[in-house]
Amino acid sequence: MKINLLLLALFFCSLSFAQNSISGSVLESGGQAIVGANVKIVGASDGAVTDFDGKFVLKTTKSFPFTIEVSSIGFVAKKVNITSNNQKANVVLSEEDNLLNEIVVSASRTPERVLESPVTIERMSVADIKKSASASFYDGLENMKEVQMNTSSLSFKSINTRGFATVANTRFMQLVDGMDNASPLLNFVLGNMIGISEIDVQSVELLPGASSALYGANAFNGILFMTSKSPFTSQGITAYAKFGQTSQKAAGNNEYVDYGIRMAHAFSPKLAAKANFTYMRGTDWYATNTNDKTVAGRDRSHYGYDGINVYGDEVATIISAPTLPTEKISRTGYNETDLTDNKASNTKIDFSLHYRPFGNENLEVIWQSKFGYGNAVYQGANRYYLNNFFMQQHKLEIKGKNFFVRGYTTTEDGGDSYDMLFTGINVNREWKSDKNWFTDYGNAFANARLAGQVAAEAHAGARNFADYNISPTGLIGGLVLTPNVNGNDPRGTRLMPGTQAFKNAFNKVIAGESVLNGSKLVDNSKIYHSDANYNFKDLIKFAEVQVGGSYRQYELNSFGRIYTDADGPIYYNEYGAYTQLSKKLLDDRLKFTGSIRYDKSKNFDGNVSPRISFVYSGGESRKHNFRASFQTGFRNPSTQDQYIGFNVGSAVLLGSAPDNLTRFSEVRGDDIDGSGKISDFGQLILGSNTVTLTGLNAYNNSYTAASVGAFSATGNASLLQKTNVNYVKPEQVKAFELGYRSYISDVSVDINGYYNVYNDFIGNLNVVAPYYGIVQDNPSTVVNPADTGFQTVAALKGGDYRAYQLYTNTDVEIKSLGFGLGLSKKVYKDFEVSVNYNYAEFNFDQSQDASFEAGFNTPKHRAKASFGNEKLFDNFGFNISGRWSSSYLWQSSMVDGMIDAATVIDAQVNYSFPKLKSTLKIGAANIGGKEYAQVLGAGLIGQQYFASWTITP
Repeated sequence: MKINLLLLALFFCSLSFAQNSISGSVLESGGQAIVGANVKIVGASDGAVTDFDGKFVLKTTKSFPFTIEVSSIGFVAKKVNITSNNQKANVVLSEEDNLLNEIVVSASRTPERVLESPVTIERMSVADIKKSASASFYDGLENMKEVQMNTSSLSFKSINTRGFATVANTRFMQLVDGMDNASPLLNFVLGNMIGISEIDVQSVELLPGASSALYGANAFNGILFMTSKSPFTSQGITAYAKFGQTSQKAAGNNEYVDYGIRMAHAFSPKLAAKANFTYMRGTDWYATNTNDKTVAGRDRSHYGYDGINVYGDEVATIISAPTLPTEKISRTGYNETDLTDNKASNTKIDFSLHYRPFGNENLEVIWQSKFGYGNAVYQGANRYYLNNFFMQQHKLEIKGKNFFVRGYTTTEDGGDSYDMLFTGINVNREWKSDKNWFTDYGNAFANARLAGQVAAEAHAGARNFADYNISPTGLIGGLVLTPNVNGNDPRGTRLMPGTQAFKNAFNKVIAGESVLNGSKLVDNSKIYHSDANYNFKDLIKFAEVQVGGSYRQYELNSFGRIYTDADGPIYYNEYGAYTQLSKKLLDDRLKFTGSIRYDKSKNFDGNVSPRISFVYSGGESRKHNFRASFQTGFRNPSTQDQYIGFNVGSAVLLGSAPDNLTRFSEVRGDDIDGSGKISDFGQLILGSNTVTLTGLNAYNNSYTAASVGAFSATGNASLLQKTNVNYVKPEQVKAFELGYRSYISDVSVDINGYYNVYNDFIGNLNVVAPYYGIVQDNPSTVVNPADTGFQTVAALKGGDYRAYQLYTNTDVEIKSLGFGLGLSKKVYKDFEVSVNYNYAEFNFDQSQDASFEAGFNTPKHRAKASFGNEKLFDNFGFNISGRWSSSYLWQSSMVDGMIDAATVIDAQVNYSFPKLKSTLKIGAANIGGKEYAQVLGAGLIGQQYFASWTITP
């Protein structure tokens, strides 16, 4: 109790101090108010932000005289001397076309001009958010140079830079106020679901490319930094509301709403607080791709059909009968639209308390809590509906002029999330077991063929009989087949979407936690993280020296559903330390920066990541800035790479931590888990109708899936290749970058080129493990049940095998290179044009590792442009942006295929109402454009129209 009272006294004691007050206005040279300009006392932390009329009131306990500095993005900052209480300070700022003098922090962990950044950096400001023609500021990031967006769902979008893009982007880091937004269970960012409200954004900085030297293992392909506004300098109540609709051929026209409120107040120079609430709701893009996953041109009439957005047809088996084909027969699946309500939503709540013991920025203590809740679709090896997904973060940070120390925890709860593939599989099993369905199919097909039907007719009739009890016509002797109605088949006919029987089965399945009869994703994983940094610039004068480090512990807890943690949570940790030295030479024209970091993870040897960079400022005005950098980066295998043991139906995703392989086991055969009955030959060899497999079978006694496919197509056993794969280890990159940034004849120019060399690149390898026998290259095909090599061939022919997707590294070196160009200019009065282009390519010799998928998943060519004027006439502005990308190959654990080229045009107009302190914006995304895909298997992206109303203090 005494401690609580003491804390309250510390927080509120400053309220009794007398305050001085100054007020004024900030205008541009044309007399228009500048909204959101920062007014700050030089040498202190007290400050204010101008309101919609450009006015401000600044309260302080600082004694007179003092100086205030007034600044705003795009204008030259100005200082004003303040000598008395209630002094009026009316300031006029002149425009600054050169935005390259903006200050960024992320590139070197210290404030520096964009021009002096040692690596490529992109930035989005509050002004850029206002100009964005996208439905949200996060969507607007896609128009930045270097950014590639992967949309899995209306509410779940993944950012990527410089290649190797996936929805589950474990090579890209996203930080909000210093906190990693990655999911503890999945190790990748869930878009902006627990990110930041657009009315609380202070700045967004993007570092494309490797940044491990300062930020550790996951900063492999880039980092996105989002910083929120301080309640000390940005006070008052801000609110917005957006209403509109999404339009898609498959889904039709549907309502879209998004609204939020921000409240911030500085109770004194020592204590401030803020709170944010946002809510978004809409209808997701329907995923309706019915192409077969593996065979081009195969449609639903084929007996072995396995559709991309069709689930349940993954269950397939070879039915042993003389009249049946040797290919697998698959069950009839359900469309994705039958297995989800396609609702997308996201609720974000955050609040923070800020305490400055000395009334300035020299020391600040921050407590921040963030909560994210909602619905989205995530795509990995399958499609997963994140239903009522909940994630929270809590941070305590102490920071000062030259240091910070922070600790935070991230916790997530899967809510009512489920796997769509297993939903389809187990809804099928609710009305008829796999064993009985395939028996019905086989009997009907055999009798139809004996009656003289051609194969296509016999297959169609057999499926109708197995699904709906409709006996094939024309059977010998007028035989009428009777379907199996024993066991778990009380109804005998397929459950139809929309019926009560289907709904009952569906609700039962999505609540079940075992893949044998359910599809629920259970998750209660956590991350505990701490990091610190100290800058010695006030103690060491010859150079700027920083040191820092971090520690993280994972607590994986999926209760055995996703990871091999059925017996309790899995714990592992990783830590790192770094130092950096920066020095200006040659009359401060040359800036050298050198960094080095050491990282260690529980299951792997330590790793050292150095970086060196040079920035040279040429020309009389030092505006021609050339940069060059070399750094090495690395990525520790993710939690999935190490500890996953996830049955996705057609295969098992299996991590390669040594203890994971022995911890994973499953029983196969006799229709257990949809595996089908073990063949008669298999039962003879095993002496049983079941077999128990562990992860050791996958890694140590398997054939590559590619060689099994070649064997199946030709019958040539000499094509079979034994899997020879090492356990997964960290991947490495050597990154070389050159760049030039300047402002030439009123044109902002940014050019960069990079070349990356990857070693031990982490990827997936598909393998097939027979239930029995000893795997060997070129096994014998001579019939000899005692020959262990022949046993494996017989197992493959008889369907006695299990498929696995392993996480491993390729020995083949992968190289990527790219080029980027960005130009912007005010072409006439206040009309502004910007264009940027990115070229990306990679090189991987597939012949050296035929089974490895690199998954570059990046267009070779991307071009973006925007044209707008925020001052077309009083209070009116507009912006039009467009982007184009070439077609490219998409590779993933779910499906491979081509993504078509796409052209997208977004536009917005906005009008300000100064007396109402508000802005109306009307916009549209993908205006009149063709629906396009960014992720193969996800819904095609249609059009989005919206009108928003924003009220500022």
